[in-house]
Amino acid sequence: MNSHSCFKHLFRLTVVLLAVVTVEAAERRSAGETTNAGNRRILDLPPAPGNPRNSEGAFLDLRDGRIILVYSRFTGVVSLDHAKAELAARFSSDAGETWSTDTLIATPGEKEAMNVMSVSLLRLQNGDVGLFYLLRRSFDDMRMFLRRSSDEGRTWGAPVNCMPAAGYYGVNNDRVIRLSSGRIIIPAALHRKRADRNEAAAIDSRALAVFFLSDDDGRTWREGTQFCTLAVVHTKTGLQEPGVVELASGGVWAWARTDLGRQYEFFSWDGGESWSQPGPSRFSSPRSPLSMKRLPGSNGFFAVWNPIPEYETPVRTAHSGRRAPLVIATGAGPSEKWKGLRVIEGNDGVDAGYCYTAIHFTKDAVLLAYCAGAVEDKHSLARLRITKLPLAGLTD
Repeated sequence: MNSHSCFKHLFRLTVVLLAVVTVEAAERRSAGETTNAGNRRILDLPPAPGNPRNSEGAFLDLRDGRIILVYSRFTGVVSLDHAKAELAARFSSDAGETWSTDTLIATPGEKEAMNVMSVSLLRLQNGDVGLFYLLRRSFDDMRMFLRRSSDEGRTWGAPVNCMPAAGYYGVNNDRVIRLSSGRIIIPAALHRKRADRNEAAAIDSRALAVFFLSDDDGRTWREGTQFCTLAVVHTKTGLQEPGVVELASGGVWAWARTDLGRQYEFFSWDGGESWSQPGPSRFSSPRSPLSMKRLPGSNGFFAVWNPIPEYETPVRTAHSGRRAPLVIATGAGPSEKWKGLRVIEGNDGVDAGYCYTAIHFTKDAVLLAYCAGAVEDKHSLARLRITKLPLAGLTD
């Protein structure tokens, strides 16, 4: 191996080690743990002619024992976020081991809109399946809508607008939750307009974190009384792509991606009405999303994210976006110890990215559906991948 190859190998190894040591829990891993232990790739949906991107989605258990996955399937030749897309559903009857082919979900207004994407699925209190999705009409108007299914996803009712005022709201996939009170929360990033033009360049990348609330099982919606801002200099993101979980105490823990090297966190003690001042969390991160859910039968949490911090010297490729490796860890809360750090993808030296993870727990495993892409895909959002790993050990 020549000196140039040795340097490249050493650099890649250093990047992976950096990702590990930036997580506080890394030093407390159990002695016998190895990366990728027990992980199995279940499904990989690469781009194809006429289908340039298969993107983020969400899971839900159905009454008959099947699992439904709904994701964004892009059509045509363009794979940008605002390109044409449709919602596709797949079903599994064996706890996520195998999946059906696509069933397309017709979305009212889809043909006239720029696109539909960013799905969340939620079992509603009356037993309906709730399908939440973003409908992008223009760069002045992107809002979330809710459709209900009373027959386990075979047919869908009329859409309900979850955001009363027009604006450009980003909501990540698999983000909508219901609190123990019954309230449903949609965490959103509001991007204001900087110019009166219907184009991406007119959107301010610096986002406000806002929250939409429903206390009647999704039939009516209102904005919470307070929004959050990132009150620091040298940020071009603000608080993008927020997410929320409910703490055992009844509080709500929110986070958002930034360009400051960490996810920033903030808290609500009144069901999402008002919030604390955002501050840096334990999760180091580039400008990429963090996904988190409560572990089943536990007060602890399961998190998935990219831990490499944002800094100026590495080359940023379009297909990776520095969104590697993809790691998991578990913890009891924002200020507690976290453990079990494990690399899911991205420790092989391949220049690739992994992000926008949907999390779903089965009886004895966890399914992760996320965007992936390498050089041949030209983008880290090009393909949808499902990985399955054992639940054993995560809840210890």
